Order: sequence, then structure tokens, then C-alpha cells
Amino acid sequence: MKNLGFALRPMLSVALAMCLVASVTPAAAQFVIIGIDNKVFWDSDAKPILSPPGKDAVIILDISDRMNPRIVASLALMNSVFGPPVNLAITPDESLALVANSMDWVQDGAAWKGVPGSDIFVIDLKANPPALVSTVKAGRQPSGMAINRAGNLALVTNRADNSISVLSIRGKEVKVVDTVAMGEQVSAVAFTPDGKRALAAKNVNNKAALLQVDGEKVTYAKYDMLVGLFPYNLGITPNGKLALTANNGNSGSADGNVDTVGVIDLEATPPRVIDQVVVGDGPEGFAISPTGEVAVAILLRGSNAAKSAFFYNRNGSVAVLKIDGKKVTKVGEVEVRGLPEGAVFSPDGKYLYVGNYMDDDISILRVDGTTVTNTGKLVKLPGHPASMRSVVP
Repeated sequence: MKNLGFALRPMLSVALAMCLVASVTPAAAQFVIIGIDNKVFWDSDAKPILSPPGKDAVIILDISDRMNPRIVASLALMNSVFGPPVNLAITPDESLALVANSMDWVQDGAAWKGVPGSDIFVIDLKANPPALVSTVKAGRQPSGMAINRAGNLALVTNRADNSISVLSIRGKEVKVVDTVAMGEQVSAVAFTPDGKRALAAKNVNNKAALLQVDGEKVTYAKYDMLVGLFPYNLGITPNGKLALTANNGNSGSADGNVDTVGVIDLEATPPRVIDQVVVGDGPEGFAISPTGEVAVAILLRGSNAAKSAFFYNRNGSVAVLKIDGKKVTKVGEVEVRGLPEGAVFSPDGKYLYVGNYMDDDISILRVDGTTVTNTGKLVKLPGHPASMRSVVP
């Protein structure tokens, strides 16, 4: 037995060494992709200031260290604040990111103006550093985007074309395989977890449209639900039972009036709206936690309005929604900074990152169950964060 002990000793040493190595190995990267628009700002009278192009960027942020995110790449790609802050998406395996450039920028005499774009940028996140690998042409003014859980299909809403582009994803190859006519403007889209259905926000006409998905074939059967005023953004819970629509109310701007989040029962046949939750003024950014316990509606609160406006606030806020079965309730509101747009939960649902457009930074919030608190920690960015996304559960 003594000899056997000596024989085991080197093996135990190797095993111990392997454990020690594993304990100090850095966590796998967990990416957030951020669209920076440095062409558009607003003065104190809410007049848009439109600058020349050339200073936009797409930022790749690693949040594996939750309180100390770090920028791992900055790509000189055009991005736009004109649209819901979900014009980008990451595949479930974090191998690719897709970014829609909603608006191109052209000269208008001595000034500049936006016109509908059509570019979808394909970014290889496995490259070191992440890099643009191709550009795909979608419809006009591509805006809201979603990738299914299988990571092989993406949908992009084309606001100026009243359509949805269907994109196949095979490795690093992304191409348009179909276009679905929607008859009305669509601003955002989300897949159900099983990938067999999707929901699209018909923002101008206050509806959500149901889509059927069979492989790469996407069908609109013309079943719509009236969900509330100007549903600009939406999400589907990780269990697939509910969809929530962020009803902006005033065509993408705050106006001093309260707005709602619509609650759709996806288990009903056919799906239907079962509730409206009052959240506050101007919900635009929207995200649902991977835990399925909580969602957040990001409220503009007039933070880019004229300072003389009765509804002007220096800062926006985060409306916190508790999801309990099919009951959704507002349980809190947390102030962030100027014109908050995109919102991203960490993969474990314990942190929330909110991009503040007017202040060129990200607020880090801590999530404990359905309690959300602002840590006060800010991440500085090289410009105005117009949109943010990570892997959607």
C-alpha cells in the first residue's frame, strides 16, 4: 500500500495543479455591443444639432467583471439614434454580432440630414480584436433586430419599407433569404424561445403582429393585436408565456404624459392583450431579465426636451416591473442619467447596464430579485450610446 501511495502522489499533484489553474482562469467574455451616434445631439431648446458623419462607432464591451466592464474593441461604423435602441444583436454563442445602420447621412446644402439606410454590419466577435467581416443589404431603415436561440436566423424590421428582412446565419456567412411585407411600419421584433413564432411591433398603428416561423420561412398571417399607443419596443419572457410591449405614446419622445407596457398572453389561442401597466413618461429602451422575474422599461422623461418644457427632467429613469406568472406590476423606479436608451442585463440577471446618451456613459445597477438599485458606478464611453444589446435569453 505504501508503494501505491507513492504512485498516487504525482497524480494527485497534477490534479491539484489543474484545479488551481482552473480557479484562476479568467471567466469567459460576456459581451455587450453598443452603437455610438456622434452625429446627433440637442441644445437646451431641444433643437437637433446635426454634425458631419465620421465619428460614430460600434463598441464591444466585456462585462465578465460586472462592476468593471472593459472596452475590447471600437469599430468605426455608422450608427443612428433615430429608432428603438435594439438595432443590434449577438448570436447565442457570442460568435457574431449584427448591427443595423438605420440612417445614412447626407449633405443638405451646408447642413446634414438623415435618410433611410440599408446596411447590416456583420462583426466577428471571435476575432482578436473583434472585426467587421461583411456588410449585408436589408430593406430601408433597418431598425429592431432579433436572433433566434438556435443562432441560425435573424429578423430585422425595415421601418421605411414596412417589411421584415429574414437573414440566415451559417458560421460567419449572413445573407438575406426572404422579405416579409407587413403593410405598416414595424419598429422592433422578438422570437419566442422555441423559435417557432415571433412578434413584431407596428409602432405607428399601435399594434403587435404575430409571425409564424418554419425553418427559414417566416409567414405573416395578418393577425394583429392593439397593444397601446406607439409600441416602439418589445420583449418575450424566457419561458415564452408573455410578451411585453413598451408603448412610447409620443412617436419616440417623451411628452409629460404617462405611458404603458402592454402584456400579451402568448399561451392563449390566439394570443391576446391581458393587461396594461402604467410605467411613466416615454418608455423606449426595454429589457427582460434572463431570470424572467423582472423587466425594465427605460423612461426618457423629457431629458432631451427643451429645458423650458413642463415635462423636462435632467435625467431619465428605469421603471422596474415584477413578473409573477402572468401578472406584471411596477414595483420601483430608479433614476439614471440623461436620455437613457439601451438596457442590458448581465447573463446571471444580477446587474443591469443602461446607456445614457446625453452623458456619454453607462450606469451600472444592481439587481436583487425584483429590487433594482443604482450602484453609482459609471462606465465612460467615447460618445453617445444610442443602442445596447447582449445575448437575449
